[in-house]
Amino acid sequence: MKTKKKTFHLISLGCSKNTVDSESMAQLLVNSGYEHEDKASRANVLIVNTCGFIGPAKEESYSVLSQLASERHKGQVLIAAGCLTQRYGQEVARRVPGIDGILGTRRWMDILQVVESLRASDHPQPVYHLPEVSTVGADEHEVLRVAVQGASAYIKIADGCRRPCAFCAIPLIKGTAVSRPIESILDEARLLRDEGVKEIILIAQDTTDYGHDLGLKDGLAFLLESMTKEVPEVPWIRIMYAYPGYVTDRLIDVVASNPQIVPYLDMPLQHAHPAALRRMRRPANMEWVYRTLSKMRSAVPSLALRTTFIVGYPGETEEEFQTLMDFVEEIRFDKVGAFKFSFEPGTSSEPLGDPVPSEVKVERYERLMALQQGISLERNQSFVGKTLDVLIEGQGDGIAVGRSYRDAPEIDGMVVIEEELPVGEMIPVRITGGMAYDLTGVTARSLIQL
Repeated sequence: MKTKKKTFHLISLGCSKNTVDSESMAQLLVNSGYEHEDKASRANVLIVNTCGFIGPAKEESYSVLSQLASERHKGQVLIAAGCLTQRYGQEVARRVPGIDGILGTRRWMDILQVVESLRASDHPQPVYHLPEVSTVGADEHEVLRVAVQGASAYIKIADGCRRPCAFCAIPLIKGTAVSRPIESILDEARLLRDEGVKEIILIAQDTTDYGHDLGLKDGLAFLLESMTKEVPEVPWIRIMYAYPGYVTDRLIDVVASNPQIVPYLDMPLQHAHPAALRRMRRPANMEWVYRTLSKMRSAVPSLALRTTFIVGYPGETEEEFQTLMDFVEEIRFDKVGAFKFSFEPGTSSEPLGDPVPSEVKVERYERLMALQQGISLERNQSFVGKTLDVLIEGQGDGIAVGRSYRDAPEIDGMVVIEEELPVGEMIPVRITGGMAYDLTGVTARSLIQL
């Protein structure tokens, strides 16, 4: 089959941080004359930006790579990039015969160099581009570090992580935290504003660590203050991935005093029993957690709280798990995500092994999520009769779907509206029903017609 001379097909797996890297790689290729091709069969360069965070994500990456390798035709180049290849480059090439290039996440900005090298000569063996560098490179070649999805956009404000979490491989994959210059971030915010973006979402492995390496104190709060001044026209600015213990009084004050910053905080706590948290090498001061959550809810009464927990961590007893259940019952988070512990070789939790049986992990996961479903249902139903601004993301068949401030893209629920509405607009919606994950509502115009 004949293909265009310079075309690429890029598949991005994993989290929104990976999506930003994928968009940046695509920009570099487009700037050099490549065209994006929606169909893999018609592109002459195939790229998979892999995820290597936990076991299921790794297997998905292997599956996608294997399918492309088995279906590709003569003349196509297949490149495995991202987190999985950074840690397991040789294993990826061994498990998926037919891969031509291996590119790690620390040098995503070298994608053009790798593509051109592979297209210029025969390569009977995979070409590895995994230079020994300690952190994700800061030489971004003037491409944006954003990913636009409809009227929302992610901005990556930092990469890497310096936290010591025992279960996490991210520092092994990306190295320590590297913050981006504040002016670059603000430039991107201004550009997104000019393009009509309604929601800017700040992401990093740990947003609350932003600016530490730049010598900034309370760097995230400073960045938010600067951004609200620079782009007052953007209705929503959302914070993701806050680290416990680093949600400061100043950060709470900034959120409370700036209507642009949506009253939503994603703060992965991972557990609630101090002994489990210490084994995880996570902050174990639960007094701080209770005090800070109380302070946040007092300062921001409409705050939507999201967190994440791990069940089945090595050594987790039934007593420890019950402490977690009691904590969730007491705090009543708006949103909870949960993961079953995934054993990661090379992390500091490796000596602990993976002793909790899989059936116990599943049972605890199901109990936790069943508890949270009831809480989420109660929280959602408390909004019935109230009016929320909803960012419309899709419409058809007589309905529209969107998100309120309480819902981050991809991970939270939706608002289903009984009317087709323009995508990309922010519209007041009166909530008429609450389910465990989603809300239903009508617009003022619908109410008048009724």
